[in-house]
Amino acid sequence: MPSEVARVASPAADIAKHPPNLRTLFFAFAKMSLSGFGGVLVFARRAIVDEHRWMTAEEFNATFALCHFLPGPNIVNFSVVFGARLRGVPGALAAFAGLLGPPVLLITSLGAIYGHFGQADTWRRGLAGVSCVAVGLLASVVFRMISPLLKKSDLAGLVVVAGVFVAIGLARLPLQEVLLVAVPLSLAVTYAKTRWAR
Repeated sequence: MPSEVARVASPAADIAKHPPNLRTLFFAFAKMSLSGFGGVLVFARRAIVDEHRWMTAEEFNATFALCHFLPGPNIVNFSVVFGARLRGVPGALAAFAGLLGPPVLLITSLGAIYGHFGQADTWRRGLAGVSCVAVGLLASVVFRMISPLLKKSDLAGLVVVAGVFVAIGLARLPLQEVLLVAVPLSLAVTYAKTRWAR
């Protein structure tokens, strides 16, 4: 058991002592963005948690949760926060440039091609198929992000997750109103659990 704890804790400790250089950050985020059909989140989590072990699953979830409360796209916010955490402002710029630079060039080129051939039935059917893949990728990353709560048997956390899903996904309540209730509630639940654990 102690060796397992050390193995889980070591990536965060190692990354603080030996953070990746700016070039590594840029190319890691460039690879994520170019792989990210249907959304980069799936590939960002896989690269950061599973491949490079720059964060634990819990750290990734906490950082990504923080990025939900900042204005702008969540994964872009995440790249800036993550890069800044490892290498300061240059790291934030490297991760940001890697995340957005290659896709901007690619999309600009594809947009020009779509402008000429976008009305063809083959293109439309292909895009419909890509949307199905995107939903599957998103579902898989949601399951992987929720797995730390399942492993810890965090019933209160799972109830909050289910409540937010029902409120936004099924009841179609406005996101801002749901967050105004869910955020204080989740903070109160976490605070109560830490007090109870003592």
